[in-house]
Amino acid sequence: MKIVGTVKEVREQVKEWKKQGLSVGLVPTMGYLHEGHKSLMEAARKDNDKVVVSIFVNPMQFGPTEDLATYPRDLDHDAALCESVGVDLIFHPEAEEMYEKDFCSFVDMTGLTEGLCGKTRPIHFRGVCTVVNKLFNIVTPDHAYFGQKDGQQLAVIKRMVRDLNMDIEIVGCPIVREEDGLAKSSRNTYLSPEERKAALILSKTVALGKELAKTEKDANKVVEAMKENIKTEPLAKIDYVEAVDALSMAPVEKLEGTCMLAMAVYIGKTRLIDNTLINE
Repeated sequence: MKIVGTVKEVREQVKEWKKQGLSVGLVPTMGYLHEGHKSLMEAARKDNDKVVVSIFVNPMQFGPTEDLATYPRDLDHDAALCESVGVDLIFHPEAEEMYEKDFCSFVDMTGLTEGLCGKTRPIHFRGVCTVVNKLFNIVTPDHAYFGQKDGQQLAVIKRMVRDLNMDIEIVGCPIVREEDGLAKSSRNTYLSPEERKAALILSKTVALGKELAKTEKDANKVVEAMKENIKTEPLAKIDYVEAVDALSMAPVEKLEGTCMLAMAVYIGKTRLIDNTLINE
């Protein structure tokens, strides 16, 4: 396994693979890898001849008051995990490699990015779309892998690929959870032991929503029940709880067709997200 930091090195390696007729899978990450990322890498390993993992904490998707400086980083740990799965190449660039001083081109999207996380993180998805576009141009993968935990991000990437005629298959992979149900996230490390316990309200509420949706098709009733459940946890503060169409991210009134029940909740100062698909 090689670790490289420049666009040139990635391009040279991928060109060599493609000359040999080999398929390439990409797993874009911000590092501090956990079992959720590992499941993406394993899916990529299964589907492709070669696997590239990018590790880049993308400054463009963080707002001015967000956790860019404190976002956890551990390249040695990440490299060991990648090696254990059989990853072929890690692309670990510095911000200067990805963004020239006078960088001024962006990929943006309307509609899908305006609700849910986009409402309280207005620049976030412009940063995500821009960096993912760049990674697709650098790596030119056949397949790229994203987790369902970031359900809105997955929908946004799929739409970008469709709208811009990118010749890449986007593969969504199921949420990976801790034994007690908490969705795996690099931000879980911010939680104190008391907060970690309180954070279980997210997965419990997602499960409640999924159960209710089996018989209740009124989205507002399900969402209200989920909100009431979250309010039983004193350390939890709701950012949003919504029912949306799984493809368009538009709010729905009836839980018909494939929908997503999605939430963002602050546990103390840490913002966590979770979701579940209905009628998938």
